[in-house]
Amino acid sequence: MLGALSATLLVVVVATGCGGSGSSYANASRPPAPVSVSIYVSDGHVNVSPSRVGAGPVMLLIANESTRSRDVTLTAPGGGSGSCVSDDASSGPINPQGNARIQLPLVAGVCEVGVAGGGPQSARLVVGPERQSAQQDLMQP
Repeated sequence: MLGALSATLLVVVVATGCGGSGSSYANASRPPAPVSVSIYVSDGHVNVSPSRVGAGPVMLLIANESTRSRDVTLTAPGGGSGSCVSDDASSGPINPQGNARIQLPLVAGVCEVGVAGGGPQSARLVVGPERQSAQQDLMQP
């Protein structure tokens, strides 16, 4: 009899702890999966690959192959509006033959990828509409 009573009590305790609060869970969509954008800086120019991406999180992989320390910047072209970043972004100084990784969100627009203080010819990065959500992608962080 004591065993049956303890088994019934165990079932009641387990049943009440199974999330019966009645509130619904808001399953918000995940952001788009991050994409990598490579930036190559030489003494003469800056290259960006790919030069067109959709809006969302990106990982900038910057390689400074020039002979001077460089500070890579993302700004609106010609000082206008419609930049692909909400505020101008900068990598900070990157030593010659060094590299850097920067993760940031991009918005639809156009950015000029250049070097602070002038120097190599800059490149353009065109950012289109937001990429699809990574909601259905398996094995994503």
